[in-house]
Amino acid sequence: MNVAEQNTEDALGSLEERIHQAVQLVTELRREKEAALRDAAEARTQAARMSEELETLRAERKQVRSRIEKLLSHIDQLSAT
Repeated sequence: MNVAEQNTEDALGSLEERIHQAVQLVTELRREKEAALRDAAEARTQAARMSEELETLRAERKQVRSRIEKLLSHIDQLSAT
């Protein structure tokens, strides 16, 4: 094998290795992207659930406040008589 053939073979080997590394990197990045998309979907679902829970708690707080105000009003009426 002459020097030109050796250089060509080395260049092809180097190119082959770089292509293999690029394929591995793309594969890894695709897996990471899929995982990130799943995480984002889960986060959106959790945020929606938490938003619903927050609204429920606010409504409950409003009801409790109203009931306490009625009780205080009754106590004031008892005190006035």
